[in-house]
Amino acid sequence: MTQPPFQITNAIIENIAEIAELIGRLSHYDRLSASPMLRRENRIRSIHGSLAIEQNTLTLEQVTAVINGKRVFAPPKDIAEVKNAYEIYERLDELDPYSVDDLLTAHGVMTRGLLDESGMFRSRPVGVADAEGNIIHFGTLPQYVPEAVENLLEWVKTADLHMLIRNCVFHYEFELIHPFADGNGRVGRLWHTLLLSKWNSAFAWLPVESIIHENQQAYYAAINASNAAGESTKFIEFMLSAIKASLTEAINMSDDMSDGLNKSEIRCRKIEEHLKAHAFIMNSDVRRLCDVSPATANRILSRLVDEGKLIKIHERGQWKYKANI
Repeated sequence: MTQPPFQITNAIIENIAEIAELIGRLSHYDRLSASPMLRRENRIRSIHGSLAIEQNTLTLEQVTAVINGKRVFAPPKDIAEVKNAYEIYERLDELDPYSVDDLLTAHGVMTRGLLDESGMFRSRPVGVADAEGNIIHFGTLPQYVPEAVENLLEWVKTADLHMLIRNCVFHYEFELIHPFADGNGRVGRLWHTLLLSKWNSAFAWLPVESIIHENQQAYYAAINASNAAGESTKFIEFMLSAIKASLTEAINMSDDMSDGLNKSEIRCRKIEEHLKAHAFIMNSDVRRLCDVSPATANRILSRLVDEGKLIKIHERGQWKYKANI
């Protein structure tokens, strides 16, 4: 396969340099290896983020409950998507990122019980629509899909380019081919994580998918801009920024988890002061009060619930917390 079209810009070079520095910081303190809880939390966030992009309705808390084997009242299809995704993410180490057979296996697990053509390339033409239902791209014709995917994986394996660039190009070109009847986004993001994890094992536990979900409009805008330009440069720039953000967040989260009692007490006092003036507190309030990420805010609230200081309430599709007086 000839090299897919893209340009290496200053933004791409700068992002790669910053990512390398962040990986060094993460590896130096061995933060992820030292914290099984952080790894598990990130894995759950990855699954929630990737599925939420595809309109799965389960909240992060519900996804956590499903993975923990608890009963959740939600659409059976959404619950099945979580179970399937968790299974294949847990088997990440078994997968060869350059194998077409393993790619089909991953799709089979991801869409098991949900799709007639599960674990196989699509047999019909497909168009990709935007939020308004307008067709913005036609996938590769089905008779050419197997060869296109095989050639793409071979290019990623052999290209003389930094893996961060190869990985982002794969992600874009995979979505361009659109090899499956459904599940292309989920499998593409899984494979993005797989490729990075084979390059550096820390990426198996970094929730890049969650960052993409939080910036979903920018994700699709980058795809559309690359489609319009006929090359993946804008998408590469976006994905590198998402990877950088996930590394920064992982470092910050592990720092928060190693904080002493003083910071924990300060945060608790801020939450108590908020609840003196308001009936409830939410994740967004904790983020603002404590200047932390959404995941760290969720962890703070969960700890206070476990300690019996807060009561968790689900109301109008949102989780709220009130003082346990």
